[in-house]
Amino acid sequence: MKKILMIATGGTIASKNSGAGLAPAISSKELLACVPELKEKCEIETLQPFNLDSTNLYAPHWLALVRIIEENYSGYDGFVITHGTDTMAYTAAALSYLIENCNKPIVLTGSQKSAYLRDTDARKNLYDAFSYCADDGAHGVHVVFDGKVILGTRAKKTRTQSFNAFSSVDFPEIAIMRDGEPLYYIRDAAPVGEPKFYHALNEKVFVLKMIPGIRAEILDYLGEYYDGIVIESFGAGGLPNYEDDAFYTSMKRLLDKGKTVVLTTQVEREGSTLDKYEVGRRIRECGNVLEARCMTLEATVVKLMCILSRAKSEREVEELFYRPVNRDIF
Repeated sequence: MKKILMIATGGTIASKNSGAGLAPAISSKELLACVPELKEKCEIETLQPFNLDSTNLYAPHWLALVRIIEENYSGYDGFVITHGTDTMAYTAAALSYLIENCNKPIVLTGSQKSAYLRDTDARKNLYDAFSYCADDGAHGVHVVFDGKVILGTRAKKTRTQSFNAFSSVDFPEIAIMRDGEPLYYIRDAAPVGEPKFYHALNEKVFVLKMIPGIRAEILDYLGEYYDGIVIESFGAGGLPNYEDDAFYTSMKRLLDKGKTVVLTTQVEREGSTLDKYEVGRRIRECGNVLEARCMTLEATVVKLMCILSRAKSEREVEELFYRPVNRDIF
């Protein structure tokens, strides 16, 4: 029987009505008691490092989870993290980059309704998450939700209320859960050797969402405070010129200051293609602008935080950004 560590972090799955709205209040052991049949599946121990709405989870919490997993890696066959849905995709992406060569499963799950409600999706998601984590073919970071097994670098929350809250963006689901067992669509061999854990992130990364008529001076302002800027452009990717080339001038100043700029698209699927249109090709004239292609925004942001914390040169930033990790970029 597999031995699995459950790491509870809060979220809707652990929430009760506080009188001022839902707030996490259910302990890890109480959550586990909601699914007593898991005793037949695996041996489970629990930890609760924090109990927060996932809106309040960010880089320090991701690094805390890495430390917990590293400290307990040799003692368990896998890890299940219960998490709020709002930032689960960011945490899944962060763990994918902060724990490389992971040959054990790290599974994130949660729910759209509290585990204490009669019509909750919590019990099924918990059962599926532990069932997948206990499977011999499982390894690496995945989100298990509403019967889907999604790569940690490909998960995105696409619905705010429905039980099928998460989608796998621009890549197939790895498996679906059927009667508590994974039905695999894609199988990869587990990596060989020891995992590598990283313990640093550069949080000075900003996402700028373009809107029609936005002023180019915003780039100069952001360059004063951030080391990396992800620009969510329109369509296949590009910058407006509004007849004065101000955006291209500001972009060149940013790059001349040594800032890292990544162009992505606001469109959820099929990614960016900067070389398709003139408004995209002209960006290349400004300097070395990176392109997210088909990466999710969550993966783009967290990967950049990881890279900027350890790369020693512009060339190394580029090499690391375009190096595929858990099928994040093509």
